[in-house]
This record gives sequence, C-alpha cells and structure tokens, in this order.
Amino acid sequence: MADIISYDNDFESIIAIIEQSKMRAIKAVNAELIDMYWQIGKYISEKAANDGWGKGIVQEFANYLKQTHPTANGFSAQNIWRMKQFYETYNQNEKLSPLVREITWSNNLLIMSGCKTDEAKEFYIRLCIANSYGKRELERQIDSMLFERTMISTTKHKELIVQHPAVGALKDSYVLEFLEVPEDYKEKDLRKSIISNLKQFILEFGKDFTFVGEEYRVQVGYTDFFIDLLFYNRALSCLVAIELKVGKFKPEHLGQLNFYLEALNRDVRKPNENPSVGLILCATKDDTVVEYALSSNLSPAMVADYTLQLPDKKLLEEKLREITMLTQADNQN
Repeated sequence: MADIISYDNDFESIIAIIEQSKMRAIKAVNAELIDMYWQIGKYISEKAANDGWGKGIVQEFANYLKQTHPTANGFSAQNIWRMKQFYETYNQNEKLSPLVREITWSNNLLIMSGCKTDEAKEFYIRLCIANSYGKRELERQIDSMLFERTMISTTKHKELIVQHPAVGALKDSYVLEFLEVPEDYKEKDLRKSIISNLKQFILEFGKDFTFVGEEYRVQVGYTDFFIDLLFYNRALSCLVAIELKVGKFKPEHLGQLNFYLEALNRDVRKPNENPSVGLILCATKDDTVVEYALSSNLSPAMVADYTLQLPDKKLLEEKLREITMLTQADNQN
C-alpha cells in the first residue's frame, strides 16, 4: 500500500504567505487613508489661517461632496473638521507624525481626544501598533488610565525593575472593573470571575500573557500545593505565577510566592525558559511595607493592588504629578 503523503505543513506555509500579504495590504490601505485625511486637514488648516475658513464653509463642502460624490463615506462636516485638528495636532511633531499612519482613524481620534500630553499620545499609539488594538480595546485602556498607572508603577519601582527586568512587564496597580463578584467575595470568587472574563483580564495584563491554568498544582515532596493562576509571558519567555489576596498585603505572602516560584523553576520550567516571575495581587497595600518586603527578595516579584472600578482620573493624575516631582527632587539632590 502506497504511503499517504501529508502536505499540511506546505499548505500552512502558503496560507501564512497569503495572510501576511493581506495584512500588508490592509496596512498600506490604512496608511493611504490616514495620509489623505492629513492632506485634507492641512488644506483646510491653511485655508482657515489665510482665508478665514470656518465650520460653516466646511459644512458647505460636506454638503457639496455628498451631492457630487454620494458614494464617498466618512466626510461629514464634523469628521472633516477633525482632519484639520488631526493635522494641527501632529504636523509639528516629527516623532509622532509618522506613527499616526500606522493606526486606524478611529484609534487616532480616540487618542487625540483622550490624551493631553505628547507622552500619553505616543504611549497609546505605540500600544496600538504593538498589539493591533481595535477601538473597543483602546477605549478601555484609555478609560482605565493605563498610561498614568504605568508611569506611576515604573517611577515607584524603578530600582526593582533595573534589578529584575522581568518585573517591568508587571504594573503596580490593576483595574478589574469587568469582574462580577459578590459583595463579600472570597479569593475563590475572584479567581473564578477572572477565569470567566479571561479575555478582558489578559487585555488588562498585556497581550503577551497566555493562560496556563487555575489552581495549578505543584508537588513538593509528598505534598501538593496550588498556585491561584499561572500564565506564560511570550515576550519574557517565562512562567508568571499570580497569587490572589482579597485583603491587605502581608510580608508572609511573599514567602509563599517565593516557594511557588522555586517549585516552578525546579520542576516545571523548561531549559530554554527564563526564571519564573511572581505577582501578588491584593486588594490594598502599604507601599512602605511592600518596599521593605521586596528590598531583599531574591526572586523577581511584584506586589500590586487591584480595584473593581475605574480610577478617578483627577486623583490619578495628581498622584502621578506628586510622584514625578518627588523623583525629580531626589535626582537633583
């Protein structure tokens, strides 16, 4: 009987070529679309500056375009005026003006309207490019003030991140407003709700995280131990153990986490993978207690708190401002 030849690998290689070409085509079309909006915005901006064009003339143009080119979509008076604002926002910024062509128009509008500083705009633009965010995903990240939380986390734990680069993938605080837990919830309720909303949980943690298991069993001696949540981070090439605490952080929590990391490194980690990283996710924490607990910790770990509601924007901005000022003062001394 003749051997059956499988061409699956060859077929998948061809499909990969097709998908890559389609993706490049989509990116090229998007870049052309954004460039067209840029050129329209530039034209109207110059007309507004030199010939006094305002929203009234833009409305006339939108009506004219609708009558003469009824199939042309996306050219309402409001959207055309946004093209002007888009051009004026980025035309003097040599760093960001090339990047805006790499993301969609809807994402550009969200970033332009939701970010006050160039630093925040660059953060979200690069986030979209790296993760191929759609509108809803980006909107959620802006609403949860990911930029401010990331800056606070990086500033507060700068020395720890330098010591353990893997910790840089973790944040100081997480927003889990999508979870549905009972009023007097326990750790198991929190864990189950995270599993039920895994897609949104990974969006908050980062797309490089892939889920491995809940109550992941590790055996040490003759005793079984269970890690609340275990993930794998593709960018870091390492396992990430997450321990959930519904109360306040206690130093002894770190001892438990270190034990789990040692077990993972000895018995689960593959030879080509980096040492495992740990995260204690608790309801509240005292930053001084956390600093003392982590100062002599040998394993790469982070202690973060979580909230079940979106943060207050003004309070978070003020907190970032205070931390930044303190950091600048320390650097000057």
